[in-house]
Amino acid sequence: MSINLSKISTLPPEELTKASIKKQTLALTDEIAELGKKLQAEKKQALLIVFQGMDSSGKDGATKKVFRKCSPHVVKAYPFKKPTDLEFAHDFLWRAHKVAPAQGEIMIFTRSHYEDILIQRVHNWIDEKTVKSRMEAINNFEELLTKHNNTRVLKFYLHLSPERQLEKLQERIDIPEKNWKHNPGDWEERKHWKDYMKAYEYAINESKIAWNIVPVDKRWYRDYCVAKTVLKTLKEMDPQYPVLADGVS
Repeated sequence: MSINLSKISTLPPEELTKASIKKQTLALTDEIAELGKKLQAEKKQALLIVFQGMDSSGKDGATKKVFRKCSPHVVKAYPFKKPTDLEFAHDFLWRAHKVAPAQGEIMIFTRSHYEDILIQRVHNWIDEKTVKSRMEAINNFEELLTKHNNTRVLKFYLHLSPERQLEKLQERIDIPEKNWKHNPGDWEERKHWKDYMKAYEYAINESKIAWNIVPVDKRWYRDYCVAKTVLKTLKEMDPQYPVLADGVS
């Protein structure tokens, strides 16, 4: 069934309370940290986490809150910016492949290889034939990681309302300690909201590996949803500490 983002709420269920959910999230992060240690020690599997969403949807915030207790030796994050001249000189997946996680690592992409069918499509820098070709390449890339490097790929679309985005962008102007986050370009991109939603829906619906749609208007619920899904995935991966062979002293 196709995902229609306009039909999905950006808010948590009404019966949930902030205090209770934040308490549960803290417990989840403890378990994530412990399984992260096992993943590092085992060195047989990897986890790639992709965060995509509109400006101010909380990609960095989710990274900080969910993995706060993990060792930096286990968890790494890579923020995808505008491609450099060197990256433009390669195929569009080159910059993603070189930072894919090694076995024993959790790598977090804040933005990702999907930018090449999102912002470029919205601004008509590529045609629809290229969009389709790149989507096929992305699916093949993720399949390659899964089958040939034992990597789980976990993707989150951080589902933000335009009203909440307006509040968050304005905070970057009004609150001095957030001024450093202000980027006039974010306000320009906001004008293309409908086109971005269309591009995101295409990427989500054409992906072979399913996306997790996370309501993020309330940050405490965002963190809970992400942490719960990450923990479930790590438990399925079931990393184990290696043990010494009999007779080793």
